Amino acid sequence: MVHNEDVEITLGTGRLLTLFFALVVVCAIFFALGYSLGRSTPVSSVAAAEPVLNAEKPKAGAGPVAQPSDTPQASELTFYKAVQQNDANPQLEQPTEPAAPKAPDAAKPLNAYVVQVAAVSKQEDAQALASALRRKNYDVVVTGNAPLDKLYHVQLGPFAEIKDAEAVRARLNADGYNPIVKK
Repeated sequence: MVHNEDVEITLGTGRLLTLFFALVVVCAIFFALGYSLGRSTPVSSVAAAEPVLNAEKPKAGAGPVAQPSDTPQASELTFYKAVQQNDANPQLEQPTEPAAPKAPDAAKPLNAYVVQVAAVSKQEDAQALASALRRKNYDVVVTGNAPLDKLYHVQLGPFAEIKDAEAVRARLNADGYNPIVKK
């Protein structure tokens, strides 16, 4: 008869703690290695590896499709451009002529209120958001480029009464924006 002996391994508290801290040290080494490699990787190589958003798939039997050279890559798309491209209800929009740019502070009364939709660092983001708001029949003004303020403010107004500004803010909230009222 074959005698099968099972061996039980028991670890004491000291050995268990030593094993735990050894695993922590190994994980820390791999984390530090990954961090240092990721930090030294140039941004352009990471951005080039990202897929192109909204790329058109070629149709079967259509032959080669020429891609335009100005197709934006994922790193070039910004939030407001992506929102502009993915407009949910294009059939509800009524084409309107873009409003002429207004002088930001020239005609603004002293105690006027404005509804600010966004403050962004890139002018093209501000213009894209403003054009999307104009398509929804809002009277939008993009202000900015002041020497001390490097942001472009997408605003509606000015309004003489706060109740008018609050009404526009509520309408923007219903449209999915998160505006604020400024004096």
